[in-house]
Amino acid sequence: MKISKASRLVALVLAGSLMLAGCSSSKDNTGAADTGKAGDTESTAPVTFTFFGADASPNWNNMKDDVGQEITKKTGVTINAEYDVGSGGGDNKVSLMAASGEYPDMIFAKGNLGMLVDAGAMIDLTDLIEKHAPNLKKIYSSNMNRLKYSNEDPKIYSIPTNAGVDNVVFDATGGFEIQHRVLKELGYPKVRTLKDYENVLKQYVAKHPTTNGQPTIPLTLNADDWKIMITVTNPAFLATGAPDDGEYYIDPATYEAKLHYKRPEEKEYFRWLNHMYTEGLLDKDTFIQKDDQYKAKISSGRVLGLIDQEWDYQDAENALKSSGKNEYTYAHFPVTISEDIKDKSMQSTGFDGYGIGITTSCKDPVRAIKFLDWLASDEGQVLRNWGIEGKHYKVENGKRVIPQDVQNRKVNDASNFAKETGIGLYAAFSARYGDGVKDSTGNYYTTNFPEQIVASYSDAEKESLKAYKATTWKDLFPSEKEFPVKEWGAAYNMTVPTDGEYQVIFKKTQDIIRKSIPEAILSKPGDFDRVYDNFLASLDKAGAPKMEAEYTKLVKARVALWTGKDVK
Repeated sequence: MKISKASRLVALVLAGSLMLAGCSSSKDNTGAADTGKAGDTESTAPVTFTFFGADASPNWNNMKDDVGQEITKKTGVTINAEYDVGSGGGDNKVSLMAASGEYPDMIFAKGNLGMLVDAGAMIDLTDLIEKHAPNLKKIYSSNMNRLKYSNEDPKIYSIPTNAGVDNVVFDATGGFEIQHRVLKELGYPKVRTLKDYENVLKQYVAKHPTTNGQPTIPLTLNADDWKIMITVTNPAFLATGAPDDGEYYIDPATYEAKLHYKRPEEKEYFRWLNHMYTEGLLDKDTFIQKDDQYKAKISSGRVLGLIDQEWDYQDAENALKSSGKNEYTYAHFPVTISEDIKDKSMQSTGFDGYGIGITTSCKDPVRAIKFLDWLASDEGQVLRNWGIEGKHYKVENGKRVIPQDVQNRKVNDASNFAKETGIGLYAAFSARYGDGVKDSTGNYYTTNFPEQIVASYSDAEKESLKAYKATTWKDLFPSEKEFPVKEWGAAYNMTVPTDGEYQVIFKKTQDIIRKSIPEAILSKPGDFDRVYDNFLASLDKAGAPKMEAEYTKLVKARVALWTGKDVK
């Protein structure tokens, strides 16, 4: 059903409200034998599909890369892709689509899928998968129930692609980061609590107030648009022993949801950031700098510490690696308020994730689903993950191996390597198995497994890991085995109402959060309690309790859909 003009206007107004972030992990597994073929004459006849991706893809090369050309050769398909730029997360673009009724053939909408479903833009993939996509059926298998949109609308509007099925997390790529040069000079000190982390940054900047002629920055955060959640607000979850569920803390016993800022322990985390600012350890430009300025500071080498996910600052770190400055890149630590609290970064969400869907504008959805299905075949997955045999990898004694010269380029010249090869640029386009899953030949589908991870580390990383008696960064974090799998998955992936009172309240609370959290952090220490308490009161005045009650119902409905439990 198409949405009304009024609803489309609401979609535009709420453009920035739906972006959330996260990732997932699960158990080890072995994939079944490949059922995919490149296809018959129909499946290889030339065709172009338009596509929009809500994540930025700065290395996209219009399929002129090696992998892209091979995909076109095998399938006849060319992708005319547009990606969101900067830190927009697709919010504005998707809301404009919903308002105008004009869509690409395929779309990776992230948290804005609901807006497109309400606009009548997405087609149901259920029958297409059943009739034309044996590889998708094989990969999703027992997880098909998790593809359904909701209890009330059990259609499949997108297939999850930003998470691999049966993924095993082999390494930590988030947490609290510190440069290797800092750790080395201070004798690889203990980094376990906020106080430990603070002391390391304080000691080093006192000794080295400048870096390469510029002021040394002990800690900077990226508060540009929705990324304020990634480096400013969501770390409060993990530092206080809760899993990251977007904007809400969910009680694992009752499934009751509340805005996570209301947890008393999180108030203390933000008090610590206030203290860091007061001490001059938190970058004074944190709340006014843009995403590119944040990355430029990191790539200059003068930022000692981050609280971020590697995917957010990867481009800047790659620039450091390309310049031979590996000692300026970062180690990862599970830092919490006190040692009795465990970081839950590794807690499994089961299989869950954002994905790609086919819109009503697509003139040949059968051809489109067959294309997505080929990409999900063993041949397609190996191509997307490993590249072309003989050029990017070779097979020795039945095992896929990346030659050292290729590995060196992959690590030290990552951006150019990605642009030229296309390896890693096609993950969003179809289903895939996660890290740790092996194909019918006994090889891993992905290149992200322990031996390869260690091979990709720089000497500076290896030196730091050895000092902390670890093989990978994950070794420093509490294991996923210490926590139960979350029955509701990653809550930030959950579809929420895109119209009506929920969104009005959500928009109001987001505006309050994005104004009040920086205000609290930048306030005088003596004013912090007043500012923070007023912030919480403002959330409730804006209707947060009603919104939280509705979100609680959604969480319970998802648990019921996914587990079959009778959740009251």
